[in-house]
Amino acid sequence: MGFRAFIGMILGLSFSLLVSGCFGRSTAPLTTPSATLTRPAGPSPSPSSPIRHTPTPVPSPSPTPSSTPDPYADLTIEALRQRSYGGGSIRIERVLAVTSAFTRTLIAYPSDGLTIYGFMNIPRGHGPFPVVIVLHGYVDPQRYSTLAYTTRYADAFARAGFLVLHPNYRNYPPSDEGPNPFRVGYAIDVLNLIALLPTLPMAQPEAVGLFGHSMGGGIALRVLAVHPGVKAAVLYGSMSADERKNFERILQWSGGRRGREELSTPEEALQHISPVFYLGDIVTPVQIHHGAADTVVPPEWSRELYERLRTLGKPVEWYEYPGQPHTFPAGSEAERLLLERSIAFFRKYLR
Repeated sequence: MGFRAFIGMILGLSFSLLVSGCFGRSTAPLTTPSATLTRPAGPSPSPSSPIRHTPTPVPSPSPTPSSTPDPYADLTIEALRQRSYGGGSIRIERVLAVTSAFTRTLIAYPSDGLTIYGFMNIPRGHGPFPVVIVLHGYVDPQRYSTLAYTTRYADAFARAGFLVLHPNYRNYPPSDEGPNPFRVGYAIDVLNLIALLPTLPMAQPEAVGLFGHSMGGGIALRVLAVHPGVKAAVLYGSMSADERKNFERILQWSGGRRGREELSTPEEALQHISPVFYLGDIVTPVQIHHGAADTVVPPEWSRELYERLRTLGKPVEWYEYPGQPHTFPAGSEAERLLLERSIAFFRKYLR
């Protein structure tokens, strides 16, 4: 489909949605089949044996108290590998902007019964296009806007010819609110988005990369430990793969308002939740960027990750930027280098 015809299709969809008063959440049934990750997660349970009835009466056993459910069972890397993702589709809600290089649209998609919003940049030209999912860092949800600071990174990738999706995550307006201990909910939202890429005719779902800044880098690390199908990942000023380090820092940043519950988690459970204990399973090439003057996320966290991945024989690149803060100034030479190196990395592994 030509670019003019495609834009006309999107604009027509936008107009019909506005006229019919359907801007918001669709009530259409979810018909896309769920996707199940194929990474092995241990032996499958044996099927239950058939129940055999006997004519001999057997006294009923005395009732025993039920065991307390494990509150961490659904948060582990193993549990995330075993569950399924997808169901439904990615919807274009309306056009936000049309530029000479791409069209930006508001999107919505289902994730575990929640509606997650975000935006998508569709490059000019004939698709389908390789995909980059841009993951934003922590912003106070009360001050968050869908077109956040990471919009400029998404725009640069779209100008380079990538289809770019930028999810808000749950609990970031206008997305629905949902559970998110250890930010596992955010990773689930990204894994559902990846599973729904086949519903976009302009996407190459087998050629998907992640770009994560700060908290978004931590989300990306969890996704990499779960999903072997991501082809490339760029981490920029990323949080640690070690959740204890993360929440000790969050407790400090928040003045004690956030992080106490996570830090009360038993160490044994943390070893199944933290991606740092699963780095050996990551098969995705990783490129790491960090400002040496970052006072928010310690640069040594990225250096340590690089050394661990390199020791494990993983394909990894590392760039440190002298004098640069947590978020490089817009339009700076450091940001230009960050984007230039990221685009070259995605071109290498997504094409």
